[in-house]
Amino acid sequence: MILYKIYNNRCKSVVVITVVVVVVVVVVVVVVVVVVVGVVVVVVIVVVIAVVVQMNVIVVAVVLVKVIIKVKVVVVGGVVVVVVVVLVGIVVVVVVVVVVVVVVLVVIIIKVAVVIVVVEQKVAVFIVVVFALAL
Repeated sequence: MILYKIYNNRCKSVVVITVVVVVVVVVVVVVVVVVVVGVVVVVVIVVVIAVVVQMNVIVVAVVLVKVIIKVKVVVVGGVVVVVVVVLVGIVVVVVVVVVVVVVVLVVIIIKVAVVIVVVEQKVAVFIVVVFALAL
């Protein structure tokens, strides 16, 4: 009976470690995806503005950066405000989506961990091995 309790506690700690590792991996992946999506969105906005205004992409990017920095101090015009609002809106939407995805994934992972503990301790060890091999 004592050996079973030790084995049971060890399996629970293995499940906790597995959940922590999975959550960390998911958060890192989500952060990388958000950064990539943010860069792509900014590049698309710069290219669209360059095409509309018929200017060099690099010039538009430099002007856009300067405008955003100036807007924090002084509002320069309607167009500038629209660009900044669009960028802020995109960032807010991306952040909200990321938060929702992370919360849903954490809830799913916790439910899976609880099921693993309830079903069988040997399954927990097997899943840890599978995760270790997958990583």
